[in-house]
Amino acid sequence: MSQICDRSSIEAIAGTAFTTGNSVKLLYKGKDPFAAIFRSVEGAKSLICLQFYIFRNDETGIELAGLLKKKAAEGVRIYILYDHFGSIGTPRRFWKELKNAGIAIRASRPFKWRSAFRYPHRDHRKLLIIDGIRAFTGGLNIANEYRGFHLRSKKRWRDTAILLEGPVVADLFLTFRKAWQKWGGDPITFCGQTTQGSPAPEAGGLEAVPIFASSARGRRKMRKLLYYSMARAEKSIFFTTAYFTPSRRMIYSLEEAVKRGVQVNLLLPGESDVPAAYYAGRAFFTRLLRTGVRIYAYQGEVLHAKSYVFDGCWSVVGSANLDFQSLRWNDEGNVGILDNGFGSEMIRVFEEDTANSEEVRLGEWLTRPLCEKAKERLFILFRRRL
Repeated sequence: MSQICDRSSIEAIAGTAFTTGNSVKLLYKGKDPFAAIFRSVEGAKSLICLQFYIFRNDETGIELAGLLKKKAAEGVRIYILYDHFGSIGTPRRFWKELKNAGIAIRASRPFKWRSAFRYPHRDHRKLLIIDGIRAFTGGLNIANEYRGFHLRSKKRWRDTAILLEGPVVADLFLTFRKAWQKWGGDPITFCGQTTQGSPAPEAGGLEAVPIFASSARGRRKMRKLLYYSMARAEKSIFFTTAYFTPSRRMIYSLEEAVKRGVQVNLLLPGESDVPAAYYAGRAFFTRLLRTGVRIYAYQGEVLHAKSYVFDGCWSVVGSANLDFQSLRWNDEGNVGILDNGFGSEMIRVFEEDTANSEEVRLGEWLTRPLCEKAKERLFILFRRRL
């Protein structure tokens, strides 16, 4: 058994305990995540909690808003927490209409002149809870590009989400309730399973643990768990991330893993919506390739997924990228799953993605155009803010 699958060590670092008997479904193909989300919202009986970095008033956002208004009219209590920076383009009238329908709404990390420099520090979490018994999390936001809906000039975004049922949902509800009250929301009282005890464990279900970070201390724990996982990996590391601007420690950890004989694979965007982060990350490719790390550039769609698999038994799926913004500044939400079967499924998806990717090979990489090298040298100077 891999060292990394030591439950007690992970719990000690994360500062929270695993729950057992959970059901976890991986959602990653095309419209599957949104189909599951809309279906679950439609079936809600008493409570809906939404927390998203971006909630846009495009076709996807308007359709979901209409469904939420319908559920509010049926008596379902609904709470929406959106990031002020991420959803800055969503007009006030959109939120006003939802409020008028009886939906409670708060903005996290609103702009304040006395702390203007902290405004780009984002609440990057994505979480949806239905009736305290079902939860979604991952990398996607409420916007057309994540759903591939009515995209005439843009490419669909490739993202990953998970649907969870079981005792872990109670823990996720508590993280939402804490965030809701932090940003001025009234206390949420709920007489469902989340306050009377965890949902009944599923026989033969999975072990899962929330890895949510909303403070400097929480982000230190998240980083410590990431480096623990890299240091304890014995066979393989599969990283999929939308933004890759690694620290020196991360580069060193990956190099040391390769020296131990660990297969290290990085799946990164072939094109990005943030060119500065794209080029800053590519500045490290030469060093990583020379070490023996395999790097794949995803083609055809904009890669936005964030998932990490160690030794095929310890997986992390959520909102955190491998960049300074996620690991140092943002509020992030992830779930760790300790299970060989789920890890195998994650690796299968990784391999499916690499079939739609181009492997970056050292010989060809060294002959890339000078203008590309110049952009890398420029943007690497700003990597701590990306």
